[in-house]
Amino acid sequence: MAEKKQKEPKNELMEKIVSLCKRRGFIFQGSEVYGGLAGTYDWGHFGVALKNSIKQAWWKKFVDSRRDMYGIDAAILMNAKVWEASGHVAGFSDPTEDGKQFNVMFKTSVGAGEEAATSYLRPETAQGMFVNFKNTVDAFHPKLPFGMAQIGKAFRNEIAPRDFIFRQREFEQMEIEYFVREEDWERYFEYWKGEMLEWMEEVGLDMNKVHELEVEEADRAHYSKRTIDFEFDYPFGRKELFGLAYRTNFDLNNHKLEYIDEEALGKTVPHVIEPTFGVDRAILALLLSAYTEEEKDGEVREYLKLKPNIAPVICAVSPLLKNKPELVEYANTKVYAPLKMEFGRVAWDDNGNIGKRYRRQDEVGTPFCIVVDFDTLSDDAVTVRDRDTGSQARVKVSELKKYISERL
Repeated sequence: MAEKKQKEPKNELMEKIVSLCKRRGFIFQGSEVYGGLAGTYDWGHFGVALKNSIKQAWWKKFVDSRRDMYGIDAAILMNAKVWEASGHVAGFSDPTEDGKQFNVMFKTSVGAGEEAATSYLRPETAQGMFVNFKNTVDAFHPKLPFGMAQIGKAFRNEIAPRDFIFRQREFEQMEIEYFVREEDWERYFEYWKGEMLEWMEEVGLDMNKVHELEVEEADRAHYSKRTIDFEFDYPFGRKELFGLAYRTNFDLNNHKLEYIDEEALGKTVPHVIEPTFGVDRAILALLLSAYTEEEKDGEVREYLKLKPNIAPVICAVSPLLKNKPELVEYANTKVYAPLKMEFGRVAWDDNGNIGKRYRRQDEVGTPFCIVVDFDTLSDDAVTVRDRDTGSQARVKVSELKKYISERL
């Protein structure tokens, strides 16, 4: 029997975002042809491209450009003892409407018959890093402070998933566990707060809608000595976007893991600063930050004002007329193919008239539309139209890669 969907209050802006996401192939309701499944969404072509841009920007800043960060991709299924040691089996619960406590981990079995062992779909990516702490230390011999980073899926059997991709049962996290000496935790907590804010601005979040909330002790997770929630002004209210927690040495202690500190000449259990980013919430906040409406000549133009390096499509190439073989051939071989090879996220668009193509690419967030016309055949130049201003420039085909690269 299909699960009954929870009715959500209507919100005009959210309805526009949801409609645009479906119309332009960003995000679809999960299992839609069978009535859907609450709290699940499927990512279409442009949604995957946008998600990959966000993840790549995060990985570049927090892993590839650093000397003190080690990547990992831990298994989703883990020995149940991991979740017992971390406190999730006993305490990872939400209250139901009638006040009963409901553990939100998805429970499953590994193996068959009487030999089957209980396991869980991980509710967070953090524990996969903690249980690989010793493996990472043994393999790379890092000195404190150092971190581990992971991007991956997490699962929570939410009682009331809602607000599009804000609260789901299957979602993706980008997390860091940064290991420090106890006496240094406050300094690194402030450092990571600054790094998180900097990344938010770099990818294009509206920083006027980002707020810091110091979480009081009664509302903090059991392992946390200090937590800051970065909140965002969503159309449905100010809600959590990302989090920064000081987890002390709770997790490594529970997993009975130590570190030989050569500088301090002894064994220690490092303390942890944890910056946590939700991929799905980041994208929702980014879509809301980028969504723009502009009225011109009595018509409203909708577009996503995404940064060129984040946009799912960097540029779209069009022949002025798709029924003119000479234009199509030139556009395909001399413009589209070289740009596709160089930038990857390049679209071919010859459907409808030029005005409709511009509107379609505006909604995708494509910063540059390139049109091959009849003059191109003689002057080897194309028209490049800017998404935000609508202005057009004539650019030599030989200069196109440089022209676009400079604007990325």
